[in-house]
Amino acid sequence: MSGVKPVTDLFASELSVVNLGLESFAENLRECGAPAVQVRWKPPAGGDARMIAALDRIARSTRVDVEAANALAAERILKSKPMLIGVGVALDVVPGMKPNMVLHSGPPVTWERMCGPMKGAVIGGLLYEGLAKTREEAEKLAASGAIVLEPCHHHDSVGPMAGVMTARMPVWIFENATYGNRAYCTFNEGLGKVLRYGAFSDDVLDRLRWMETELAPVMSAALALHGPIDMRSLIAQVLQMGDEGHNRNRAGTSLMIRELAPFLVRLDEPREKIAKVLSFMHANDHFFLNLTMPSSKCTVDAARGIEGSSIITTMARNGTDYGIRVSGLGDRWFTGPAGIVDGLYLPGFGPADAAPDIGDSVITETAGIGGFAMAAAPAIVKFVGGKPADAINFTLSMYEITVAENDAYQIPILDFRGTPTGIDLRKVVETGILPVINTGIAHREPGIGMVGAGLVKPPENCFKDALAAFADAIG
Repeated sequence: MSGVKPVTDLFASELSVVNLGLESFAENLRECGAPAVQVRWKPPAGGDARMIAALDRIARSTRVDVEAANALAAERILKSKPMLIGVGVALDVVPGMKPNMVLHSGPPVTWERMCGPMKGAVIGGLLYEGLAKTREEAEKLAASGAIVLEPCHHHDSVGPMAGVMTARMPVWIFENATYGNRAYCTFNEGLGKVLRYGAFSDDVLDRLRWMETELAPVMSAALALHGPIDMRSLIAQVLQMGDEGHNRNRAGTSLMIRELAPFLVRLDEPREKIAKVLSFMHANDHFFLNLTMPSSKCTVDAARGIEGSSIITTMARNGTDYGIRVSGLGDRWFTGPAGIVDGLYLPGFGPADAAPDIGDSVITETAGIGGFAMAAAPAIVKFVGGKPADAINFTLSMYEITVAENDAYQIPILDFRGTPTGIDLRKVVETGILPVINTGIAHREPGIGMVGAGLVKPPENCFKDALAAFADAIG
């Protein structure tokens, strides 16, 4: 044909190669003097035909504009302003709370399917409430059906590890100043042998009673003098100070002491009581965790229920199941088996002692801090394992599965780039990149407590199942 050059001309002209696949092909060409560009390509969704078809259906949908829905969800997350406004009693302030109810972390789970540390925390909660006098009575009561077991997330609440919340427990009250929704969380007990890790000995229960009768009233009074606390501002500061808001909270706890101390000392309370409160906060680096969690819950909940949005609004684990919820799919849970945490152990413990992944604290990652902000906290690797470079790389990888960057939460080492925010279900499945989560490790048996901390991967199937349902939902 006229104007068409013969294929043999290809070998007489200078080669410029774009190589897909094995990088050695490009390397061989470069060694021969031919310029070659290596493209790191892999099939979408790992080549899973069902997922590729679902992604195509979503892309072709004309019923809803997914990009616009996700932009709205991201806007709501970024404009949210979580405020700590008070302290209350769970029965009085948590929506739907009842005297015979025990809230727990993660998606719904029955007593029979609960892992060891969650059973231990439920036992401790029943002993604390006076609904049972012994472990055996508590176990029998929990199995009888007389106790209502429901997720914290079903009651605008979150709880670290086992996440157990009972009627008498004091809770922090948060309000989103932009959108008006609220969130709740119990007070943090500290690390080691504590209720949230499944321990329920007398010293654990005594500490909970002190928190109810002394710590919470003092905090409530100090907060009333102070006025609402802007948690977005505090979290922004702690990211500049080496925290990431999930497993490293030393700077955050220090800032909270600094925030409240002037008001604590003004209270008409014995010096010994105030000193004990300040000492408790000072000795508990994780005090701030139970503030970042409801702040994150309050933030991400503003993006729930947006038709056509593929933004993930909940990630949570109960030690048996890992579950997610998606904005455009309402309150429906998609679950997979909870994984085993790969991390560092306390002396005398090892992987054989570990319970599966557990806790609502992954709400911090859902909101763009925690594991997603590990680059801001390179020292976290001393707690969860790895190297400082790993912390940076984890954060960089999360930009590939999110839709926005938080201009309030900035990372100094990344030239003050905003944290990756708004997990897009489509991107998770298409890239195969799973959300990074750092977390604590509880002993698999009830009553023992914390044994370590580390990193864990969510199960892929819950994201794939959610994507298939999302494709069906948008037609």
